[in-house]
Amino acid sequence: MDCWSSSFAVVDEFEKLVLRMNPPRVTVDNTSNRKATLIKVDSANKRGSLLELVQVLNDLDLIIRRAYISSDGEWFMDVFHVTDQNGNKLSEDDVSERIQQSLGPRARSFRSLRRSVGVQAALEHTTIELTGRDRPGLLSEVFAVLSDLKCNVMGAEVWTHNSRMASVVYITSEATGLPIDDPDTLAKIKRLLLYVLKGDRDKRSANTAVSVDSTHKERRLHQMMYADRDYDMNYAESGSASGRSKPLVTVESCTDKGYTVVNLRCPDRPKLLFDAVCTLTDMQYVVYHATVIAESPEAYQACRWEPY
Repeated sequence: MDCWSSSFAVVDEFEKLVLRMNPPRVTVDNTSNRKATLIKVDSANKRGSLLELVQVLNDLDLIIRRAYISSDGEWFMDVFHVTDQNGNKLSEDDVSERIQQSLGPRARSFRSLRRSVGVQAALEHTTIELTGRDRPGLLSEVFAVLSDLKCNVMGAEVWTHNSRMASVVYITSEATGLPIDDPDTLAKIKRLLLYVLKGDRDKRSANTAVSVDSTHKERRLHQMMYADRDYDMNYAESGSASGRSKPLVTVESCTDKGYTVVNLRCPDRPKLLFDAVCTLTDMQYVVYHATVIAESPEAYQACRWEPY
């Protein structure tokens, strides 16, 4: 192990020790606000803590109406005003426990979220990750290849933007119902799917490389789209902006105070805060303070951030 890798491992173990000594404290308050449940989280801070927390709230299908985020120094204190999908306060009893488990010392380290695209075996299925040029009928061709290779498609999620596509597909063996881990079979799957993705019009590279670590599905799609640089195309060129108002984003650099202020105004939608935090994280920025208001059709987010 070289010196850099050794130092990296020491820092990671130190963060785990801090979390064991200072486990996250989660309070679910159903009395302070008439319309929403308040979730208050105090925890030792580490790289990616905010993203992990917002990710858990999204996985619980909660709507974030307001949020106040502060993560100065080695500690962060966040307050979220949330409701269920119907706009009601929460009635579930396991919200606090699930958040504590996600942020505790046994949670997956943020540093394990590697940027790669490929095929990997999980406990219940094999995950296929694809990026390439989008076109009509592409998914049908992908599924046809998998069917010919005797693969069961257990589920899939696809994102498209600026004529680019990122997809996560879960498969098992048709014969055994188990994940596919045979190297020769995986190599054949990757080779045939790469051929389908490239077609005869892809001016940019398609990807089917091997991924080592398993990650959260939507988080992984964010990483794949960011690595593909799908945002480089002009907003108007994609043809997808018609009929929609363009988000208003302003960036103000406060050099004397050592941070940058980002203001975002746009129509609200589910998982907007998650998408914003993913984007800042992929750009190697950390959010120190943020205010989020999404109690009307238009969402407002303001945050201070600086590079890692």
